[in-house]
Amino acid sequence: MRRTKGLYKRGNSKFYWMCYQDNSGEVQRKSTGKTTQKEAEYVLVCRRKEIEEGGLPNVNKGKCKFAELAKEYDTWAKQQRGYRTKKFIMRQLVEEFGNLNVMDLNTMIVERYQTKHLSTRKPATTNRMMACLKHMLTKAVDWNMANEETLKQVRKVKFLKENNKRLRFLDVDECKRLISCCPKHLKPIVITALNTGMRRGEILSLKWEQVDLKHGYISLRDTKSGEGRDIPINNTLERLFKEMPHSIESIYVFTGKDGDPYKGVKRSYNTALRNAEIYGATFHSLRHTFASQLTMAGVDLTSVQELLGHKSLNMTLRYAHLAPEHKTKAVKKLDEVLRNTEEKDFSSQFGSQFTQGLDSDLVSPYKVWVSEGIRTPDPQNHNLVL
Repeated sequence: MRRTKGLYKRGNSKFYWMCYQDNSGEVQRKSTGKTTQKEAEYVLVCRRKEIEEGGLPNVNKGKCKFAELAKEYDTWAKQQRGYRTKKFIMRQLVEEFGNLNVMDLNTMIVERYQTKHLSTRKPATTNRMMACLKHMLTKAVDWNMANEETLKQVRKVKFLKENNKRLRFLDVDECKRLISCCPKHLKPIVITALNTGMRRGEILSLKWEQVDLKHGYISLRDTKSGEGRDIPINNTLERLFKEMPHSIESIYVFTGKDGDPYKGVKRSYNTALRNAEIYGATFHSLRHTFASQLTMAGVDLTSVQELLGHKSLNMTLRYAHLAPEHKTKAVKKLDEVLRNTEEKDFSSQFGSQFTQGLDSDLVSPYKVWVSEGIRTPDPQNHNLVL
């Protein structure tokens, strides 16, 4: 295939990239957004023609203020998932860099802000801020508001190491205390979170049309991963939904007195935590609780992955390490194997220390623990709360 001057493939990108000089003599490298050479050639020809006719004047790339870039990015980001979070991050970035020219951003300036941000935030939060900043600069290059050198400088700032191996979850007693301390409007929300592992946003935006009591599942379509999932309704949730008042005026499951869905439950949830004397837990900890309790009950990680809606099993694997007790239970299974073995010569071959003097409680079958509305999950029914 013949090669066209100014067109090339970049790394693993499926698109053709073009290289050309603007009317200031500066070399520009842009993606054509096309996957075929013929279409990419047409884009390159049109770009060169625009430059010759003065349609693409020298715009002093990077000399615009960061606040101007943030305004353009905000308009673009409205169509993206997670816009509310990005908007909050952009507000912080504008407070720090708003009066700077985009071209003034460099590795040192950004690293200083990263260190400053880390002094009052967790590494994960700081990383989300850095990811947003880097993407803003990437789009700025595409929009001719920044040059490649500025983008390279910002990209040199490394992400911080996050420790996600140990995640906070509630044990059965904490679940019991929390539910008992929840106000009337919060209790069904917490019970739903514990029994489904749904995210806060998914719960607060839940509509009655998504709850199918006849077939026993909750249908979620607008999720964080972009892929829908169906969550089984256990006995606890079935009783909860049947007993909840269902106003004809409201299409949402969890609503206030005005019939509108709750925008947030942070204040009432934190109050319930304090009253229950539970510390270090957020609302998202209820999702961790759902996953870790299922894992400890012997539910396979693939099933947990599907219930949580994770795209890859790697995201689910961290829940396997939330509670070391499930490892202990796995090792104790060896006691059952050694006791029930029918090989008479096993003891003489491996030694009697394996089977003598063992506590019978260690090898008792899995028992469902019940106490005033709370029980450990049944692997077959996935019940967390009665």
